[in-house]
Amino acid sequence: MTTSELYLKTVFCCIACDCDIAPEEIDLVRNLANNYEAIKELDVESLLNKWIEEINSKGASFLRSYLSDLAESELTDEEQLDIIDLAIKAIEADNRIEYSEVKFFKKIRFRLQISDEAILARHPDKEDFLLPDINVAEDPIWDDLTQFTNISLDEFSEI
Repeated sequence: MTTSELYLKTVFCCIACDCDIAPEEIDLVRNLANNYEAIKELDVESLLNKWIEEINSKGASFLRSYLSDLAESELTDEEQLDIIDLAIKAIEADNRIEYSEVKFFKKIRFRLQISDEAILARHPDKEDFLLPDINVAEDPIWDDLTQFTNISLDEFSEI
């Protein structure tokens, strides 16, 4: 997986992890697809089609697979900060921060080598995103693996 694909998949996983994709989150994906240099080069629609199919069929294992991909990637400090930036943008896109999203963010954070200080230098108001309160090393567990089946490509039309 390329770094650009990892960026887009970060956004997709962060908006899908609470099983509710809001219109503002779709707008974020559209905006990134059109304006974020690292993602503009991708066939966003094709990737989203693939990931929607996978998350609908695999449920939580799709999110675990993303976390594995992230842990195995060799990213520079700047690329890791880009992952953090994109995750925060996705979580905040609908102006409603769910605990499941912060919990997922902490699982992303655990898989990166960048320091908390570097993150806080860019996001000084996100200290609560970095506070330990769960076992971030464990794989995420969702109670209902069918909860992802309502994600549809129609939500991402016109990207």
